[in-house]
Amino acid sequence: MIQSIPLKKLVPSPRNVRKSSDVLADLQLRADIAARGLLQNLVVRKGKRGKFEVEAGGRRLAALQALAEEGTLHENHEVTCLVIEGEESEVREASLAENFQRLAMNPADEAQAFASIIDAGATVEDVARRFGLTVRFVEGRLRLASLAPCVFEALAEGTITLDMAKAYGAISDVERQAHVYAELQDAWYQITPDTIRRMVLDATVRGSDPRAVLVGRDAYLTAGGRIERELFDDDASESWIDVALLEDLAHKAMEEAAEKVAIEYGLAWVRPTLGTYVSHDLVEGMSRLPCEPAPMTEQEAQELGELEADYDRVAAVLEDEDSDEDEVAKAERELVVIDRAMRALNDRPPVLADELKSKAGAFLVLSRNGEPTLVPQYYTETEVFADEGVVEAIEESGAAKPKGSSLSQRLLDELAMQRRDILAIHLANDPALALDFMVFTLADADGHDWRAKKASTLVGSVASGPVTGFEAKDAPASAALAEFAGSLDESWRAGTSDVERFANFRALSDEARSAWLGHVVSRTLIASLACEGERSVPMHETLGSLLDIETAHWWRPTAANYFDRVAKARTLEALDAAGGPELVSRYAGSKKAELASAAERIFSGNFIGEAEVKERAQAWVPAIMRFTDADVPAEMEEAASDETVSGEVTDEIAEQAA
Repeated sequence: MIQSIPLKKLVPSPRNVRKSSDVLADLQLRADIAARGLLQNLVVRKGKRGKFEVEAGGRRLAALQALAEEGTLHENHEVTCLVIEGEESEVREASLAENFQRLAMNPADEAQAFASIIDAGATVEDVARRFGLTVRFVEGRLRLASLAPCVFEALAEGTITLDMAKAYGAISDVERQAHVYAELQDAWYQITPDTIRRMVLDATVRGSDPRAVLVGRDAYLTAGGRIERELFDDDASESWIDVALLEDLAHKAMEEAAEKVAIEYGLAWVRPTLGTYVSHDLVEGMSRLPCEPAPMTEQEAQELGELEADYDRVAAVLEDEDSDEDEVAKAERELVVIDRAMRALNDRPPVLADELKSKAGAFLVLSRNGEPTLVPQYYTETEVFADEGVVEAIEESGAAKPKGSSLSQRLLDELAMQRRDILAIHLANDPALALDFMVFTLADADGHDWRAKKASTLVGSVASGPVTGFEAKDAPASAALAEFAGSLDESWRAGTSDVERFANFRALSDEARSAWLGHVVSRTLIASLACEGERSVPMHETLGSLLDIETAHWWRPTAANYFDRVAKARTLEALDAAGGPELVSRYAGSKKAELASAAERIFSGNFIGEAEVKERAQAWVPAIMRFTDADVPAEMEEAASDETVSGEVTDEIAEQAA
């Protein structure tokens, strides 16, 4: 029965199967309801005290309530609802059906719809605001609407993917798009978005292009390729016109090279790509095989030790402020040579065990100088090495069925995928179990046998730092992490199988499982600094703001970890920040080693001085070590106020660690 119900009488139902949502999608829904009103009825059931519980439409209800809170809607706003009755199981089933039976719009349909709204007089900003989308998203869909008709039709029919359509849209010339699309219809090799993007952008290819170097000028001309050459062009700068032909010849050359490499390395397969790296879509669904770098010989180890000693000797020249400019310049050149030699020794290709090669494969990329290059990382298409072909079905009693009842590998694979989906939808609706399973999987990976069957693709390996073998053993944070790891309840590891270990893990207390959650997530963090460039990780600044981290509680600059390794001017700047010109003048004439030792004492607070100077010294850390204030959404700040992540708790931890 359809009924209009005041918004204030609607409440979320505990039976609603949707337990998670997406913040961005919720904002888009709120904007859409504000612009056009509620387009789809809520499904409700009569509750207690005149209230109605929303069984299907929880996101819409939350959007309506948010609009009421901000004053866009009145709390008595009439909401059209479908009132249902029945047993609790029937109501839950209705909620599942309403959420489950949905089909996302085809990007081509979205593009046409947005274009028609724009044609009616709306602006891109209007469309973005009405649908709660970004202007960039709307502009992207509008670019799809302007694709060549043949490309747009292929997108609408599902013949090409959205990424492929975007690759065609890298150029606005629809004739060029249509030309490339026609050329690729008979391509025998795998078509990727990168291939399409290269072809639409490259109306011609220079003779120095890696594909041209690979194929060779003579082979290209023999196959009918055309070349244009200006007055001052040479073989490297001349223009090769027939890009599709060149791509075809390059793919064939890479295929031939891949076959030879597979035989040479004894691999089951080697797949070529004209890209300079192995893209994600090429390895999707595959499993990496474990392999260790080739062992270093005694001679190589001795050579590496000598290089490290030379590096320290030359680096000392740079750190010495008394070194003249010629010495510094010479030292910088020597360090480049030494570093290159050390990298050559350390970057040894991984070695794959002989017993793995029969099912292992790798990828052949095209280097920038036009040479087929094997990427030293090996994959397998199956997670467990099983015999291909036919697998015998087993009866419940354990006895094999009569001959003729065997199932094909393809059928078994399809059935397995369908069974996986059945398990997935149930796990998706039990977040508590899903969380336990995730934490257990990441924790159990420490001792997991790579040959054993995996239950999921979850990965959360320990992040390695940019300096091999470095450990800040005396740092409070490192000591606290070690102590935290040592306090974890590892009794569950006694199980002989992952099934038994998982049962043991779930039997732990909530507190013990929560500790494991913090451990497996925290150890995945990579090294970062509050700076621009490679070491910058903006998300770390956000986390630091939410956790209200005071770096000075956890790290103090010492001669060994900072002052001995920076220029004298930087140490004096730090002294100026703590005690001003008076403190700087007191130590400005000191030698670097003496200054570093004095600075360590001052910034630890172990010196005679004014209380204010001591306070500033003990709070000082280099700017790159601070966690800068990031733009954190209000709702995240509110969540961070919970005592489990409050500044008070982190301060308490710091005091305990100290």
